[in-house]
Amino acid sequence: MKICITAKGTGLNDPIDPHFGRAAYFLFYDTETEALDAVANSPGAHGAGVQAAQIVAGNGAKAVITGSVGPNAHRGLAAAGVEIYIGAQGTVADAIADYKAGKFSRAAGPSGKGHGG
Repeated sequence: MKICITAKGTGLNDPIDPHFGRAAYFLFYDTETEALDAVANSPGAHGAGVQAAQIVAGNGAKAVITGSVGPNAHRGLAAAGVEIYIGAQGTVADAIADYKAGKFSRAAGPSGKGHGG
């Protein structure tokens, strides 16, 4: 299964980026093959959460691990059937290990405020 982790860099030892829609990178990790692919995020002035949700879904991720998710991003991810796990801290490797160990709970709703008016 492919999962997405928001990160400040492109590697396993880079820190989690706590802001989903404005994360610097999306790291796509395949839990079966352990392949890791980084995709840079270039959020615009408006609609960052929606754009980010489209990137994640478009890359085939079935789950996203991040610090927080705003309402628009949450709606977009949920509509695409992507599971959302919030509260991640530490490095990308830490997040993957915690995910595999079942330490995250699925988010029932958005954890951050939207930035649109």
